[in-house]
Amino acid sequence: MKFTRKNILGIADLSREEIEGILETALMFSEVNTRAIKKVPTLRGRTVINVFFENSTRTRTSFELAGKRLSADVVNFTSSSSALSKGESLLDTAKNLAAMQPDILVCRHSCAGASHILARYLQSTSVINAGDGSHEHPSQALLDMMTVLKVRKKVDGLRVAIVGDISHSRVARSNIYCFQKMGASVSVVGPASMMPSAIKDLGVDVHYNLKQGIEGADIIMMLRIQMERIKQSPFPSLREYSRYFGLNLETIKTLKKDALIMHPGPVNRGVEIDPGIADGPYSVILDQVTNGVAVRMALLYLLSNAQSMNL
Repeated sequence: MKFTRKNILGIADLSREEIEGILETALMFSEVNTRAIKKVPTLRGRTVINVFFENSTRTRTSFELAGKRLSADVVNFTSSSSALSKGESLLDTAKNLAAMQPDILVCRHSCAGASHILARYLQSTSVINAGDGSHEHPSQALLDMMTVLKVRKKVDGLRVAIVGDISHSRVARSNIYCFQKMGASVSVVGPASMMPSAIKDLGVDVHYNLKQGIEGADIIMMLRIQMERIKQSPFPSLREYSRYFGLNLETIKTLKKDALIMHPGPVNRGVEIDPGIADGPYSVILDQVTNGVAVRMALLYLLSNAQSMNL
């Protein structure tokens, strides 16, 4: 596949062919991560700036590792230690960073569309959306897809159930797009108070009962409650939420023997998932983290390669 995109802003923008091409590239880079010396000179001389306006562990660290393992110069930027704390706008901050001529800007922001705004104004710098509000998180969906493919070998015909805070989850949206484009059917499961009113427009089945929603599912993706985006609690208590929508040892008795349990993290043990399940044989949660580095290496490489072709 000839990858020509300047930016990675969402799964909704990508074709199935592009998704498959990214994943094939990621599989190639996953071998690098198993070596004693985990480094190749692929992006030597390139500069990547990670601009994170929200807290992050897995995404930020894996983008940093991805850049460094490709030999790029990597700079990490946080809003708390920047001129943003003095009143500078997001766009002015981005323009100043772009004036330093980085090749790729990786952005996470609490506002939906933030990465799209940056991509519109930064003509010579590629932008990767590392999560924008409740909108999309494309690299997470890609690493989730890679995790499933490495175990199940195909996605066509699989049944996927995404459980939890659907309203506020950018992971849910990106995974709905990604799994559907790759041939899977998707169900969303959660309380009515955490379900978008127009969610059926995305072509998913909607369930308000956990057991019914995950019945027959090949993939079960548990989501945490996005408390930082919720002004008023949509349920009486965490105990009640866990009782009705938490995955526990009783619930999994009805699962398919080869079902996979996923979680984008951070995991709130004892709320959306029992600790024994998070660490159990169904779980591929740590595999997701491992695959995240390879996927982000692939994105950095493909964007840099596209830049070179367009020079």
